[in-house]
Amino acid sequence: MSSEILSILEYMEKEKGIDRADMISTISSALVTAAQKSINAGQELRIEIDPKTGVVSAWILLEVVDSLSDPKTQIHIEKATEFLDNPRVGQFVEKEIDPGALGRIAAQTARQAIMQRIRQFEKERVHEDYKDQVGQVVSGIVRRREKGDLVIEVGKAEAILPNRERVPGEDYSPGEPIRCLLLDLDIANRGPELILSRSNIRFVHRLFEMEVTEVKDGTVVIEHMAREPGYRTKIAVTSNDPKVDPVGACVGARGARVKTIVRELGGEKIDIIRYYPDTLKFLEEALKPVVPKNVKVEERDKRIHFEIADEDMALAIGRRGQNAKLTSKLMGWRLNIAKEETGGVGFEQRLARAVEGLHQIQGITASQAEQLVAIGINSPDAFEGVTASDLVDAGFTQEDADMVLGAVLEFQSTRSSPASG
Repeated sequence: MSSEILSILEYMEKEKGIDRADMISTISSALVTAAQKSINAGQELRIEIDPKTGVVSAWILLEVVDSLSDPKTQIHIEKATEFLDNPRVGQFVEKEIDPGALGRIAAQTARQAIMQRIRQFEKERVHEDYKDQVGQVVSGIVRRREKGDLVIEVGKAEAILPNRERVPGEDYSPGEPIRCLLLDLDIANRGPELILSRSNIRFVHRLFEMEVTEVKDGTVVIEHMAREPGYRTKIAVTSNDPKVDPVGACVGARGARVKTIVRELGGEKIDIIRYYPDTLKFLEEALKPVVPKNVKVEERDKRIHFEIADEDMALAIGRRGQNAKLTSKLMGWRLNIAKEETGGVGFEQRLARAVEGLHQIQGITASQAEQLVAIGINSPDAFEGVTASDLVDAGFTQEDADMVLGAVLEFQSTRSSPASG
């Protein structure tokens, strides 16, 4: 057993970095606990392990008595003279025993304690190594899948990229390199767990810091960001130096800087615009090349009504309304987009007409119709490609979103079916 313990001590010290005295204390405590629960039940034990040889020595503690009743815990005063010169009743003596007598259970328990200490040490090391890296980009290798999540090897630790933190459409196989944001260090019962993300907007922010020197040193400031992972990211930037063009700095010579980030994001589009504190100028910049007309700003409700040319509607709204939604998130305002009309019809009249057109769908209330028009859905045909999650993002409850889409489906089904009778 001594040679086995010595090899364990040496391995733990060299390969795992666990102090030899720490492991000796762990093994000794485990042996004492196991022995007291098995053949040495009720006895007080002391165990020592020689750090140089791994030799185990063991003693039992016995109370000196003049009338022996429990030989496991007591020793007669006459017998005690073998260990003490002038023993007295009530004193304790230590009697050395053969460590092999501790039993097979004690040895198994010691092995379990060693493995447990290794796991505990690795958890402590993970926490120490990564506690200051939360919010930073880390590199790793994909190792395996577990229940839809990816297990990533990051340095000497394993991290988790949950399915919810992955970008739709991205797929990785074991052995592939990957870069992620270290989103969180989850202190679970089983120890620190590294949680990664590629869909979090801070991942894009960190990539700009890594690629754009002016962002890292604070010359260029990212004022606002909005992201639809896998589809598009919009960022608004300013410069603290009038000589530095913030958009040009982020794009780089011939687009080199932003192309590097786009490649890292798997082709996700990135729009970089100049930030203006003035709401109207910011709106115009955010919508380029689309030109907003007849703009009406409601400061109290943080809502902007405006019109755009018919040929620009698809560009402004985007697929499934994502471009309009991202622009709204970027600005922090709710955008009511309407098609520009001629002939002297006022904006309020056109808004009312769109609401009335949606209200004809049985099951959609007037207030819901107003909400839909506010996000650019101003006719039954505009629901193409819209999902319940899109409506929830726009302010609907899940129940209302499901109900609205159900009503639209019913309306379209009735409209497309041949007339009866």
